[in-house]
Amino acid sequence: MNISNIKSRFPVFKKNPNLVFLDTAASALKVDEMIEATNNCYSNEYANIHRGNYELSSKLTKKFEDARKKVADYLNISENNIIFVKSATEGINLVASCMSKRYLNDGDEIILSYLEHHANLIPWHLIEKNIRIVPLGLNENSEINYNELNNKINSKTKLISLTHMSNVTGSITNFNKVKDFAKKDNIPLLLDGCQFAPHKKVDLKELDPDFYVFSAHKMYGPSGLGILYMKDKWIDEFSPYQGGGQMINDVEINKSTYATGYEKFEAGTPPIAPVIGFSSSLNFMNEVDPNVIYDYEMKLHDYAYEKLSKFNNIKIFGSNKHKGAIISFNIEGVHNSDFGAMLDKKNIAIRTGHHCCQPLMKHFNVTGTSRISFGIYNTKEDVDYFIDSIHEITKILL
Repeated sequence: MNISNIKSRFPVFKKNPNLVFLDTAASALKVDEMIEATNNCYSNEYANIHRGNYELSSKLTKKFEDARKKVADYLNISENNIIFVKSATEGINLVASCMSKRYLNDGDEIILSYLEHHANLIPWHLIEKNIRIVPLGLNENSEINYNELNNKINSKTKLISLTHMSNVTGSITNFNKVKDFAKKDNIPLLLDGCQFAPHKKVDLKELDPDFYVFSAHKMYGPSGLGILYMKDKWIDEFSPYQGGGQMINDVEINKSTYATGYEKFEAGTPPIAPVIGFSSSLNFMNEVDPNVIYDYEMKLHDYAYEKLSKFNNIKIFGSNKHKGAIISFNIEGVHNSDFGAMLDKKNIAIRTGHHCCQPLMKHFNVTGTSRISFGIYNTKEDVDYFIDSIHEITKILL
C-alpha cells in the first residue's frame, strides 16, 4: 500500500501537509471521491427523489437506491434490510422507540456493558416503560466479562445491546460467545458498529445480529447519515418510527396506512447527497480493502503502544489483545485537556475528555483520558512526532 498515494486522496493534507490527525474514532477525514460525488450531486444531479416523474428525479432515485444496494453488498445482506437514518444514534433511538411500543413491557431487562457509548445508553433510558438496565461488567483486561453475561441472562432479558468495538479501549466484542448465550434463549442482539465498520470487513450474514448500526462520517464519508440494518422479523413487526411523506400507503384526513418494508422507517426527504457521497466512500474502502486497512492501522497501533508503554508516568487503559487501533491513556500529573491543547499547537489532533463514555470513565475512576485513534492516512512518522511531542510537553508541564 502506497501511503503517499493514499494521503493524496485526502484534500486536507494539501492545505495542511504536516497535520497529524489522530482522532479518526471521532470522525474520519474526507476522501476526494466522496467530496466530488457530493458536490456533483448538488451541482449537477439534484432533485427530490422517489416522487418526481421527470428525468432529474428518476435518475437520482435510481442512483440513491443503487447506493442502498452497494451498502448491502458491503455488509453481505439484502438491500431490503438497509434503513437510512441521520446517524447511528438515530438508528438506536429508532430501535428503542419501536421496541417500547410493541415488544418491551414493565419489568423487562436489557443487558448493556460499561464499554457503551452514550448513544447506546441514553435511548434506553428514554423508554417510557419501567424497564431495568442490567450492567455487564468488565474483566481485568477491560473486555466484556462473558461469564457474567451468561449469568445475567434470564426470562426477563429482552435485548442484549453491545458495542462491536469500544471507542475508548478499542476492545472488540467476541460475538461468537455472545451469540452462544443469546441465541439459545432467542434474545435479540443489537450491535453498535460505529468503531468496527470503518476498520474491518463486516459480514452481517455471518455475524447474524438482529440490528446493526454505524455512521458514514467515520468511514471517510459525509456527516448526516447513519445506517441501520434490521432483520425482516423486526421490519415486519415494528410500526413506523416517524410520520410524514414517503412512508405512507394511503392517507385520509383522520387516518392513514403505511408502507411496508424499510420504507415505513424513512419518513420525509431522505439524506440524498450524503447517501450518494457515502456510496463513493465505499468505493474507496473497497479499493483499499477494509481488512488491509485494519492490518495497517494495527501495525501503527502496536508501534505506538510499545513506545507509550516505555513511559513510567503513562497509564494505558485496557490491555486486551483483540482490539482495534485505539489507545486511551493518561499522563500522571498532566490534565488530558491541557495535554490536548498543547498538542494542537504542534499540529497534532487527538481527543481528550470522557469520549461520551462516562460510565466507563467511572469504572476506570477517572474523569477523562487522552485518546489516539488511527486512520488509513496515518504513518509511523506521525507516531514518532507524537511521541517526541509527549517528551517535550511533559518537560514543560512536570
